[in-house]
Amino acid sequence: KHPLEIPPPSEKDWLKDDEEDFFLQDPDRKRDALPQPFRMINKLVMLVFENAMEIIERREMLREAQKLKVQPTKCFPTAEFQVSGRANCLAVSGKHVFVGLCVGLAAFKVSDCTEVCAWDAVKTEICTIHASDLGNERHVLLAVDEMGLVWLFCFHKESFLLIKILNEMEDISKRSTCVEMVLSPGGDYAGILLQGNTKPWLDIYRLPKDSWLKEMEKNPGASSGLSCRERRSSSTSAVQTSSNSHCDIFPHTLLPTGDAKLSFPVLLLKVKPPKPITGSSFKSPLDALKKVDDDSMLGLGYNHLIKESQWELQEAIFRSTYREYLEVEGERERKEEMPRHATFHFLLPSRILQRGPEMKMQPGVPAGISVHWNGNHNLCLYLLNRPLKEKVDSDPEPDVVWPCAAPIACSAVSSCSRYLAVACEDATITIWDKQLGYPLSVTAILEERLIRTVHFL
Repeated sequence: KHPLEIPPPSEKDWLKDDEEDFFLQDPDRKRDALPQPFRMINKLVMLVFENAMEIIERREMLREAQKLKVQPTKCFPTAEFQVSGRANCLAVSGKHVFVGLCVGLAAFKVSDCTEVCAWDAVKTEICTIHASDLGNERHVLLAVDEMGLVWLFCFHKESFLLIKILNEMEDISKRSTCVEMVLSPGGDYAGILLQGNTKPWLDIYRLPKDSWLKEMEKNPGASSGLSCRERRSSSTSAVQTSSNSHCDIFPHTLLPTGDAKLSFPVLLLKVKPPKPITGSSFKSPLDALKKVDDDSMLGLGYNHLIKESQWELQEAIFRSTYREYLEVEGERERKEEMPRHATFHFLLPSRILQRGPEMKMQPGVPAGISVHWNGNHNLCLYLLNRPLKEKVDSDPEPDVVWPCAAPIACSAVSSCSRYLAVACEDATITIWDKQLGYPLSVTAILEERLIRTVHFL
């Protein structure tokens, strides 16, 4: 017997020439068989497709993460006010919306957005409006026009009653412009910051709203008569008399304000910016003490015994000692300038405004006003419950003075009027509780920060 051997393959099992490498072929390698430049085009197309898929996946992830966040409520207007001309400002009081236009004032109802009254007697552009509800559908308005004049109105029975132009002067050279105005809640007082040719000052008015209510009840036809004149389109005010058939024409500067037959507001205070502290002229401490009324409060620092020569000597010693630091920082000698702007707030009755048990204060009615001028360290408080004088004191002494370590930058009062926030230029904020009469907290912001405004939320 012959040894066992592997039999030779038969011809029918032979591999064909085109299939002998079948075990090495796969889909990826088949693409390599494409000729150029098709292989390069194919790679670029695949690269673009992969980048697009990455962008799509990234956007899908962001969209899913956005769905997990709380979406803010989108508010769309439900109605619109149709005004004639350009609207510059608006104020809401009670059930009415007052709009300042380029030709006057307009009043709208909040319920149906319809115009109920318009005032365009002198065709003046109103830039700012403040309004307060007096009750019984009566409102008091303060409006500032393009010339800086302050117009005092009373809105009653869907008509505007012009009471007075508060800062009107016959001599144009002595006319002042309004920089800022504040109307106290309830309409008891009004504060107007005016800028003259050289100096600013603050006027505080007491509004006789109780007298207005009685006068409007006694003379109900006053509002209707004035309302007819308000709708005239002439640039002057024409008053038709009952006995004559002619019209008396009044220029803009002499607009009659007595037609409404309402009492004029009373000028209560005229606060001027503080004077710079200079050297003392007193010869003895007794002379300085005679200028002080009592010892119950801090003053503004005028009654001191430091001579002008002592300040000059101290300044020279300071500059000679720290000369190198002053040169590095580029310190320049500058003179103290007169303040140009003041911030003021009306304050409700509190412990810090009580100057005696005999003083009666009504709840809800402002009892004082806080004033601080830019660049000044003192926060001055003035009481509003003052006896009326024939001649208003042009520079009254503050009833309470709060000196601060740095110049006051800004201040704010809470809506309840209990808390007062004072921010100084050294980036410190002090929160005062006026009811208790002491500070609640003192917060220092990061260095090299300047606080511009403060608000209670």
